[in-house]
Amino acid sequence: MNNTSQDLDHLIELMAKLPGLGPRSARRAVLHMIKKRALLMTPLADVLAEVATTVRECLTCGNIGTSDTCDICTSPKRSTGEICVVEDVSDLWAMERSGVFKGRYHVLGGTLSALDAIGPDELRIPRLVQRVRGEKITEVILALNATIDGQTTAHYIADQLGDVIVSTLAQGVPIGGELDYLDDGTITAALRARKTL
Repeated sequence: MNNTSQDLDHLIELMAKLPGLGPRSARRAVLHMIKKRALLMTPLADVLAEVATTVRECLTCGNIGTSDTCDICTSPKRSTGEICVVEDVSDLWAMERSGVFKGRYHVLGGTLSALDAIGPDELRIPRLVQRVRGEKITEVILALNATIDGQTTAHYIADQLGDVIVSTLAQGVPIGGELDYLDDGTITAALRARKTL
């Protein structure tokens, strides 16, 4: 086997480690990039090299950007007194895509988990408590996943924050959802969170 084949195999192997890609999908993606080398592969390689050297975690909230403090944290328009707490950067990006929340964020980096030995100090919970006390925060919105670990983390954070208003996202029937297709837990949460019309 020549060196070029080894390089291609290594590229396919690395691509297969990406979420949502297995070996077959990675092979198809690599073949597509090779066919579109000038339009896709070369620019992608350049951008990957650039991002690898410039990307960093925001020291304030944990978002990912190219400076020590992300654009959301430095924007005076985002200083609303609200912090939305999320588990991961992907959750922050999902909230941003909606365009509804205009405050700032705090990325925990996961959830509390006794089984995995993840306590508050392994997450950014102490930093959140400092931010709430130091930034004149009036409300903390806990946008954590509706799992046991997510709910445990939400209750722990609420206990740590004291006087500030702590709220959670509503849970229940999604827009366009049909009751017949929902699980029992979703229906239960929706029924408990019902509101008058």
